[in-house]
Amino acid sequence: MTRHIPEAVFWCLAAGALAALVLLVRQRQITATLRRHLAVLETSLHVRDEELRYLVEARLPALTDAPQQPESVPGLRDGRLAGTGFAESLERVMGLFSGAAEQARLRADQSAKAALKAAMRALQGLANEQQMSISDMQDRHDDPNVLHGLLEIDHANSQFGRRAQAIAVLCGSWPGRQRAASPLVDVVRGAKSRIRDYRRVEVHSRIDVDVVSRAVEPVVLAVAELLDNAARHSQPNTMVEVSVQPAHNGTCIVIDDAGVGMDSREVEEATRLLGGRERIDINRLGDPPQFGFAVIGVLAARYGFNVSVDTRSPYGGVRAVLFLPHALLTSASGASTARAVPPPAPQPPPAPAPQPAPRMTATQAESWPPAQPQPAPQSPPPPAAQASPPPAAQPEYQPEPPRGATAGGLPRRSRRAPNPEAVEALRTPPAQPVSEAPPARPAQETASRMGAFARGTRSGRASSADEGNPQA
Repeated sequence: MTRHIPEAVFWCLAAGALAALVLLVRQRQITATLRRHLAVLETSLHVRDEELRYLVEARLPALTDAPQQPESVPGLRDGRLAGTGFAESLERVMGLFSGAAEQARLRADQSAKAALKAAMRALQGLANEQQMSISDMQDRHDDPNVLHGLLEIDHANSQFGRRAQAIAVLCGSWPGRQRAASPLVDVVRGAKSRIRDYRRVEVHSRIDVDVVSRAVEPVVLAVAELLDNAARHSQPNTMVEVSVQPAHNGTCIVIDDAGVGMDSREVEEATRLLGGRERIDINRLGDPPQFGFAVIGVLAARYGFNVSVDTRSPYGGVRAVLFLPHALLTSASGASTARAVPPPAPQPPPAPAPQPAPRMTATQAESWPPAQPQPAPQSPPPPAAQASPPPAAQPEYQPEPPRGATAGGLPRRSRRAPNPEAVEALRTPPAQPVSEAPPARPAQETASRMGAFARGTRSGRASSADEGNPQA
């Protein structure tokens, strides 16, 4: 009996060892599974931590910088999170942040625009008062040196007023001036007078058309901004050429400069601003802020014209094209033409071309000039009277008293002696004006002429006042 005890113990130990081995293997499997699961959880936690860090450092700032371009905002950093609840939560966070940022941006933009609009209105009022003072001084002073300085102050004041007007328009205000319909070439010249380097701008016009009243000031302001931009981004020794050309559905104002040009990114940004299809945030126009294209875009969208700067000029710079449709144009009238061209000094009407003085027969001498209206027999006029030259081509005569009558009963008049001065005036052809471009007039000469005009005006007013005062 004792002989079977060791065998029983052996089998018991073997069974225990087998059970322990099975338990050990199972435990190792469980441990490996737990380790793999823990590694997955650690990896997922690390991925989410990195995604949250990427959200804070990249996605939210990009959403703040480009609120109107959601396609430029980056997506998830790790694609394994796509479709998970965590990714959906992140998208909701992005939406809430975007809404809050947009509301804060709108409030800040409205506050800034309201403050700028009020400030620009005050500055526009001061500019108008200063303009009135300058005009009054130009009327009271006739010294050429003083007038030269006043002209420079007037030009600087016009630039100041244009800048204040542009910022006010960008903040939602209206141009503030109502003008009558004006020729398009005068509109371009008015824009030229509001920039610093106006001497470098050459205007060429091929058509004669007017701009309607409501669009005159907006077009002047838009063209002035384009000219200022072209002049500031080109060398001081270069010219800016402006041409007015007809188009199929309107008229184009083409501005060519020889500046540095724009790269593709700048052209894209300028096209976006000039389109006028999106709200302009004045806080995001650069440092210092660039108002030009933004103002033009607002005016173009409000009044219905188009502006493009995506073409290279023949001189290596930028070609800006402002297109005015037929709705903003009207046919040129006599009044607008008179405004476009300064009236010349009054001159006597030109004498007709000299014609050889015809010889008069004795019958013509007797019947010239025709008798004064008085009762006469009903008979046809003499043939010589019908063959006489037209009165406009005849020299002035000095009449002599009549002597008797003809055989037919008509009063006989002797031939009048011609006036030598009138005959000489008819025979001498009028001087034809020389068709050549007038030379550029210096500022000193302009000031001197203005001074002479002011002195003459004051003298005439003083004489009128003395004649109208009985006690003088």
